[in-house]
Amino acid sequence: MQEFTKFPTKTGRRSLSRSISQSSTDSYSSAASYTDSSDDEVSPREKQQTNSKGSSNFCVKNIKQAEFGRREIEIAEQDMSALISLRKRAQGEKPLAGAKIVGCTHITAQTAVLIETLCALGAQCRWSACNIYSTQNEVAAALAEAGVAVFAWKGESEDDFWWCIDRCVNMDGWQANMILDDGGDLTHWVYKKYPNVFKKIRGIVEESVTGVHRLYQLSKAGKLCVPAMNVNDSVTKQKFDNLYCCRESILDGLKRTTDVMFGGKQVVVCGYGEVGKGCCAALKALGAIVYITEIDPICALQACMDGFRVVKLNEVIRQVDVVITCTGNKNVVTREHLDRMKNSCIVCNMGHSNTEIDVTSLRTPELTWERVRSQVDHVIWPDGKRVVLLAEGRLLNLSCSTVPTFVLSITATTQALALIELYNAPEGRYKQDVYLLPKKMGESTLPRKAALRFFFIKQIFQVVDSFRVIPSLVCFLKKASNENGKL
Repeated sequence: MQEFTKFPTKTGRRSLSRSISQSSTDSYSSAASYTDSSDDEVSPREKQQTNSKGSSNFCVKNIKQAEFGRREIEIAEQDMSALISLRKRAQGEKPLAGAKIVGCTHITAQTAVLIETLCALGAQCRWSACNIYSTQNEVAAALAEAGVAVFAWKGESEDDFWWCIDRCVNMDGWQANMILDDGGDLTHWVYKKYPNVFKKIRGIVEESVTGVHRLYQLSKAGKLCVPAMNVNDSVTKQKFDNLYCCRESILDGLKRTTDVMFGGKQVVVCGYGEVGKGCCAALKALGAIVYITEIDPICALQACMDGFRVVKLNEVIRQVDVVITCTGNKNVVTREHLDRMKNSCIVCNMGHSNTEIDVTSLRTPELTWERVRSQVDHVIWPDGKRVVLLAEGRLLNLSCSTVPTFVLSITATTQALALIELYNAPEGRYKQDVYLLPKKMGESTLPRKAALRFFFIKQIFQVVDSFRVIPSLVCFLKKASNENGKL
């Protein structure tokens, strides 16, 4: 009952059925954070913490974990060659000098390398988490120790989540002029709560398909008063992060939480975009029988030609062992589907938003929630049937495991270049609309005009070359990209 009454959320206190199990504010490691959480009974909002420099401009689980977090950041730096190269190449010119960036992303060792790169390029940063379960507490502590105003910890409540975002935006004497978002929550909060700040933003960089959809909605309604970069649909993000990151991390997340064996299991993957393609490739390789649901005819045809059976979810919901959503849409798996699932069916989400699975419909008195391990809940029906729900329907890989550092370097470098481009763009280059990164990168606004123009594409060539793949093509592309700074 103490756990039940301690952490009220925005929509009210947790349901009574939740109180019989371990609180979802548990911060024990599900591999996304390796630190002990013996002080979970005290909310970080109630603590008075200072770093070694005497600053208290942050809110993390435990600032004493900073040394351990620093080691994790240093390990991540070793496998993020593109981002570190950008840092070394541009830190002398300080292309982000004067930029005040407010960010809302997953706070992991990889993101910390991005944040510290932005600081090295001259920016001031304030940061919060876009997912209540994905924060690595020790990494957040390391950032706070380094002087970054970070407000995040693993296991935030809904109320904590919005409080952290507000603390990042609302500070006397400091006003953001750039936004780096993942999911659109920060952009939405600034737009609704601080319209005067929103109008003065020089640019928005958005990473996820969910956030991009929200930006397009604002643009269509004529309410987007600043230019925005759609990083999600940039080829350097979609064709690498969405595909290869998910191909490796889907198995990691499922194995760490359920210890499931995939050979012979029947799995339905909802959505065959880049994330769905990565998930299906990994599952198929381990011997799972994979079904696909897809509303886009081209993607559905791709799934068919890749050897998967394309079905409607209603056709297979009674027989499958695992259900994975990765569409970016809402209520893909409804309460009707959940009622018809077989006993011990595993349900999880690989999309950014937690609305793909209708978890809200499960918070009713007739259903019992039983926490069996970190980020793993058994939802029990009156007849005894159990559905295994992972991370309460939130992003599986970052909530329950880790993701490959190398491929995240590509996305992080894309985000950094997008921020540099928007911040340095002369007035009139970008209208109040949503842009893809490559669309206007032909003319660099940095002091050394050609220094970063094709920097990132050269990094891709170096990656391919390091794998000894089609070396003749790599040599040709390198030569072509060096001629007069044009490809």
